[in-house]
Amino acid sequence: MKEGERSPLLSQDDVGQEPPLSKSSQLTPRHLGPALQERWAWRPGLGGGQAPSLPWGSSCLKCLTFLSNFLFSLLGLLALAIGLWGLAVKGSLGDSWGGPLPADPMLGLVLGGLAVSAVSLAGCLGALCENACLLRCFSGGLLAFLVLEALAGALVVAFWGPLQDGLEHALRVAITHYQDDPDLRFLMDQVQLGLQCCGAASYQDWQRNLYFNCSSPGIQACSLPASCCIDPREDGASINDQCGSGALGLDEDAAQRVVHLEGCGTPLRGWLRRNMRAVGGWAIAVVVVQGAELLLATRLVRALAARKGAAESSGAGGAAAPVHTSRGPRDLPASKSAPE
Repeated sequence: MKEGERSPLLSQDDVGQEPPLSKSSQLTPRHLGPALQERWAWRPGLGGGQAPSLPWGSSCLKCLTFLSNFLFSLLGLLALAIGLWGLAVKGSLGDSWGGPLPADPMLGLVLGGLAVSAVSLAGCLGALCENACLLRCFSGGLLAFLVLEALAGALVVAFWGPLQDGLEHALRVAITHYQDDPDLRFLMDQVQLGLQCCGAASYQDWQRNLYFNCSSPGIQACSLPASCCIDPREDGASINDQCGSGALGLDEDAAQRVVHLEGCGTPLRGWLRRNMRAVGGWAIAVVVVQGAELLLATRLVRALAARKGAAESSGAGGAAAPVHTSRGPRDLPASKSAPE
């Protein structure tokens, strides 16, 4: 055959077409038609490696879930930091290292902040990274919180009467151990200062304390805490700790000019009744917010599952579509040999 002549086995239609694929060659998007190339580009893990984006409504759910959980994670971390700071200042962790956990209110703040921050961070990262596993963990944590809150509310409602009846007993216990626990002392002082009262039933309940009892040999004998005084600051900048000195040894007419004579049991019950609605309203608001968070997370998980199913079905459709390639000389039927 002369140079420049075409083989008679190649047809006119095959001129300019690409050679056929060999067994070792790899299928690439340029071997597909335009429609299949578009499907290939959207198939996860192939070609472009991209997945369809979330719809507008699901994107709004993602943003709301991220922002709300970011806020709650910051609040949880703040509570955790305050609790750790309180434990470090009082030395509760250092004194009980290697032993049982300290009976400290700050420990409750630490555990609560840790739980809230961990659950909120799971929801925040799950929404940001579109991770369904983290979102399910977040939903499980919210369900646990809701169950615990429901149990706490049921216990408060069931034992509301006994709780009110036991207030005076709790105040007497706090008076007895006033110097033993700084947290208990702080709480008792805040109750007496806020409600302007002294003792459980009357100011004479402080005789139960070994340091304030009139038979005590100490300098605090027959005295009362500064929180029992009518004017604990005495028109000064700081509280005068000696304002209740000797008040238990005075008669009622002289004592009422210096300290409050009424006990804190009755005012504390009235304060709890007045603020019960506010506490219940805050509790309902917290439950509603948690329920909304749970609903957002659930809908976002469903949207991610729907997108994954759509991507898989699109990829399966693209893989099952027939791919037509140009036929080479080996695929053509054998023709009769030309006469010499």
